[in-house]
Amino acid sequence: MTALVTGASGGIGEELARLFAADGHDLVLVARSRDKLARLSEELAGKHGVEAHALAADLARPEAPREIFEELSAGGVNVDALVNNAGVGSYGLFAETDLQSELDLLQLNVVALTHLSKLFLPGMIARRRGYLLNVASTAAFQPGPLMAVYYASKAYVLSLSEALANECGGTGVVVSALCPGPTETGFVAAAGMGDSKLFDRAVMDARTVAVEGYRGLLAGKTVVIPGFRNNLLARSIGLFPRNLVTKVVRGIQEKRSH
Repeated sequence: MTALVTGASGGIGEELARLFAADGHDLVLVARSRDKLARLSEELAGKHGVEAHALAADLARPEAPREIFEELSAGGVNVDALVNNAGVGSYGLFAETDLQSELDLLQLNVVALTHLSKLFLPGMIARRRGYLLNVASTAAFQPGPLMAVYYASKAYVLSLSEALANECGGTGVVVSALCPGPTETGFVAAAGMGDSKLFDRAVMDARTVAVEGYRGLLAGKTVVIPGFRNNLLARSIGLFPRNLVTKVVRGIQEKRSH
């Protein structure tokens, strides 16, 4: 069995790759950083006796998913587990944030994820086995002022995953959405939100999030929300007026006062 993990050079993606390798799965590791991928693939191959291929690609490029699929197909590699983990955030008022950065965000978080799923899912269904794990977020459960496009992108990922899980019922293919809350990764710095109050408390480590996501996937869970507090908050949001939820999220997203 071969698992393809995007955004595998660090954070949750790297930890998920480690879990698949520990269970004896061959790997295709995808990210922009060729050096980090090469080191990780060499480490996991040596430690677990699996084949691990580093595939440097920028999924913000519209052509990248098709290029990845064609390269693997030409090499006779069947992907039995697709982990769409690569993603990026953008912080600030929508009217003021950079247009291109948010178009790239949508290309990565939404379009590339959909494109890869569209390319690899039919083969899994034909072989009557496979796993599709899409990394969403607890952001998927409500609007997110100051990160409006990011929150909306994760709502798409969650909705798509739940629909595909239903469509794949009885095919031997499991589809799951991993919805972590605030997590210690490079995401915060990349999104330019180091001063946001969102990360003041209840931050989980990437390994714990990955373990819960991996176990949930193998157990056939459609939605996995790591952490009791995250689970409670995400699932109770529907009990409150939508405009109130939006105001509360805005308060959490605001920068700390210094």
